[in-house]
Amino acid sequence: MEKFESVEAVLDFAIEREQEAFDLYHGLASQTTDPKLEALFTSFAKVEAGHKLKLEGIKEGTTYLPVRQNPVDMKIADYLVEVEPSPEMSFQDALVLAVKRERAANALYTQLAASICDPLLSELFSQLAKEEMAHKVRFEDLYEENFLSEN
Repeated sequence: MEKFESVEAVLDFAIEREQEAFDLYHGLASQTTDPKLEALFTSFAKVEAGHKLKLEGIKEGTTYLPVRQNPVDMKIADYLVEVEPSPEMSFQDALVLAVKRERAANALYTQLAASICDPLLSELFSQLAKEEMAHKVRFEDLYEENFLSEN
């Protein structure tokens, strides 16, 4: 994990990761010809943009996130194969991509929460980790509804 010299550097790092996620999903939404995938990628992009706004609000001192319950992790992501993003990807592959990215984001924010001494910032990252886990669970639910029940 990267070493950070300041709270601002940690926030900048997290903001950059959210921007990267937004750019990926937004780009895929604009490139796909499948309306279902376009809607899915657009919704992913909106979620990531919301995370970026929360982080920027914290950086500017205007936002604080309340604590929510921990979502239940079914760990479906542990059993999915890696998928490279592409405009031609299937709905199933798009869900696998989303699950993997949300799991990685959860791991990042969990690690940041554990490594930050500032209790307010640690709580922010804990909250973002919970949100990323909730997104992962939502995408796993979609995966289960669309693909696991058929097998």
